[in-house]
Amino acid sequence: MALSPLPSNPVLANELEIKSILVVDDNAQVADLLKTLLEARDFLVTTVEDGLSALKEIMDLDYDVILCDIEMPGMPGDMLYLATQKLKPELAKRFIFVTGHGDNPKVEAFLKQVDGLVVFKPVNTEELIGMVSLVLSRVEKGRSSIG
Repeated sequence: MALSPLPSNPVLANELEIKSILVVDDNAQVADLLKTLLEARDFLVTTVEDGLSALKEIMDLDYDVILCDIEMPGMPGDMLYLATQKLKPELAKRFIFVTGHGDNPKVEAFLKQVDGLVVFKPVNTEELIGMVSLVLSRVEKGRSSIG
């Protein structure tokens, strides 16, 4: 008696895929902490220290979530977002901004302008995971409406 193949279930297959997250933070300790928190929940995490390195990563791989510090030397998070929006607009919807400068008028104005998701430092683990889940559900909805 031959075994019949298991029915293909695209929803289940998508849920089983390991999700990739790019963490962009110029503070290595913060980046490592975020990486540890996310890897403990079975995400594949890449960390980079600046916006330019992040842009190279984004051009090479379509990350499921991009966790991005706003205030960084060189290319800050807002500039990285705008560059991503131009080069890979579908990935701009995957940003979660991380900042300890929520009271900075420039940061506040940028977040309102782009209607960006934000987590404030010090990062609350449950809030972070909630935001990541929100972005992943948006990505899945976008994929299912395309095909």
